[in-house]
Amino acid sequence: MKIVAVKIDSEIEHSLYIDLLRNLPKEKQVRLNKFRNKMDADRSLLGEILIRTEIMNVTNVKNLEIVFQKNSYGKPILLNKPQLHYNITHSGNWVACAIDCSTIGIDVEKISPIDYTIADRFFSKQEIMDLTKKEEPEKLKYFFDLWTLKESYIKADGRGLSIPLDSFSIRKTNNTIKMMTENSLKEVFFKQYEIDDMYKCSVCALNNQFPVEPRVLSLLDTCHNFLNHIDHNH
Repeated sequence: MKIVAVKIDSEIEHSLYIDLLRNLPKEKQVRLNKFRNKMDADRSLLGEILIRTEIMNVTNVKNLEIVFQKNSYGKPILLNKPQLHYNITHSGNWVACAIDCSTIGIDVEKISPIDYTIADRFFSKQEIMDLTKKEEPEKLKYFFDLWTLKESYIKADGRGLSIPLDSFSIRKTNNTIKMMTENSLKEVFFKQYEIDDMYKCSVCALNNQFPVEPRVLSLLDTCHNFLNHIDHNH
């Protein structure tokens, strides 16, 4: 299992952005060119080159041979290496990806003030009870613990939001994370990573082989790793 996170510590300068973009499939280029917001475009581009670099690292597939497809629920799968599972997430200044030989989900969220009535729509009764017992600032952190843990589970399951969010319940006590569910995906493991004081990062996998820490890269390292891989493969 590999967990890699990129800190967006600056904008991607224009010439580098163009260089990266032209090494992506046409339909991805079109999608990226539609972004109005430069930061959104940067995040999306970084997610794409990060996962492509990691796939090139662990397989002998070249960049241009990497083809992503989506299942009927919209979860991306790798067409020519379906046994390799991956997931990408981004929020604020962070982009992260997870790769494993079985299904995996990762979610990063920036901790920001929230209207707790959101919990009534997305959390189970048990989760709402646990959240209500907390005092600030722990309450806000716990909200994002639950949010990212639930999101990572949904992404690992691969059926997206067609899974009712209150159909499973997660409890975090000390550092133990337990889940109760009626869903078919029951035997899962969770791990959280402290990538940043202002963010929560949660991973859900079918095995417990989590790396101790994610590999954290700078923006420029991520860009250059990708371009070096392509030069190397030519």
